[in-house]
Order: sequence, then structure tokens, then C-alpha cells
Amino acid sequence: MQDDTPRGRAPRPRPAASRAAPRTAKARRTRDAILTAAIELLREQGYERATMRAIAERAGVSVGNAYYYFRSKEELVQAFYARTHVEHLAVALPRLATQRGLRDRLLATMSAKLETVEPYHPFAGVLFRSAADPASPLNPFSEESREVRDEAIAHFAEVVDGARGSLPKDLAREMPVLLWTWHMGVMLYWVHDDSPGRARTWTLMRETAELIASAVTVAKLPGMSPLRRKLVGVVRGMLSVDGHDAGGAS
Repeated sequence: MQDDTPRGRAPRPRPAASRAAPRTAKARRTRDAILTAAIELLREQGYERATMRAIAERAGVSVGNAYYYFRSKEELVQAFYARTHVEHLAVALPRLATQRGLRDRLLATMSAKLETVEPYHPFAGVLFRSAADPASPLNPFSEESREVRDEAIAHFAEVVDGARGSLPKDLAREMPVLLWTWHMGVMLYWVHDDSPGRARTWTLMRETAELIASAVTVAKLPGMSPLRRKLVGVVRGMLSVDGHDAGGAS
């Protein structure tokens, strides 16, 4: 696959939601109403039963109008992914501007993630049932998910680039994808977490952020390059990222 996944200091794309956003205020309101109706119905009825007709009725628009803004139910869910990404950046970026240590930057961006997705927790399990299917376009590794995935990886590139102290080039190149994978693991745990306030997820996030920062410090030590190269090779093989594939996207 072509090498086009953002890495390191690659230019950051604008969020998918802004590229797809209608130009007029009325069109934006209509699109948002359809997306909000879709989220409500998916939460209430599940993925299979929430039809485009039902979504249109809930939003108060014609079926044709719903299809004008979203070509399919899958595209609606991708728009939801994009919405959560934009909401995450709005909270994370100001926090990152005040942090320079890698550990603190990881905590800043992931605390923003957990805070902004928390209102969607009742809905997350519904989506997970479909997204867990490797053949589903809703799978985070799918081609259809590439745009938001690439943007998330670009965000983790900013997290790394803004940290004090340069990383070895081989490690710096892989870190954005590694961090995106870490964040996906935390989010998978979050989906299944029924502890009050998702306390177990917060603990997991904080402790693993500490481990990552410590591991990076060790990896920078003289004499660690052979082990570092081996680790990078294993990760590339697991994620198919030597061609920046990562399963078809970020």
C-alpha cells in the first residue's frame, strides 16, 4: 500500500468534519440534526434497526434529504467519529500548549479524550458490535476510517513533536502510530468499563502513559539501538506500517 499515513512531522490535515461541512448555516443545522438523530436511534435501537428512513423521520427531513448529506448509515457513523475527533482536539490542543514533557503531553491529550467521549459511553457499545467486525467499514482499521485515523495519528505526531528532548529518528518515526494504537487500546477498555466515572480506564490511562514515557527515556540511552530496532520491526510487522498501512489507515 502507498506510503501516505502521517508520521513524524507530516503536515496535519484539517478534520474531516470541516472538509465535509455544508457552507450555509441552514445546511449545517440540517446536517447536524441528521447526525444527532442517527446517534439517538443507534443508541436506542442498535445499528441494524436504525434505518436511514427512521433517522430522517427523527431529524424531521425527507429521506432524500438525509441521503443528500450522508450517502449511507456507515457514512453517518464516520461523521460521528469525525465529530468526536474535533471535540477532542478543541479540549486537547490548549492543554498541550502548556505542557512540554512527553508524559504530561500524553496525559493532557488522553484526559481530554476521555472527558469528551464520556457522554457517548451508552452509545459506544452499540457501535463496537459493528466496528469489531474486521470486514465492517466502521472498523477503525478500515479504508473508510482512514481519514479520521490519519488525523488522529497526525495529532499524536504533534504530541511527540512538542515534547522536550529529541527522539532517535527510528523511534520518532514510529511513535505517532504506536501512540494511536495505545489510545485505541485504552478506548477499547473504556467501552467495556462499567466502573463509576470509568475510574478503571482513567487509572489504566495514567499508568500506561507513565510506562510509555519511561520506556522512551530508556530507549534513548546509548547501546539501546539494537533493541529499539527490534521493537520497531515487531511493531511494523504487527500493524503493517512499514508501508504506513496500519490496516488500511491511520
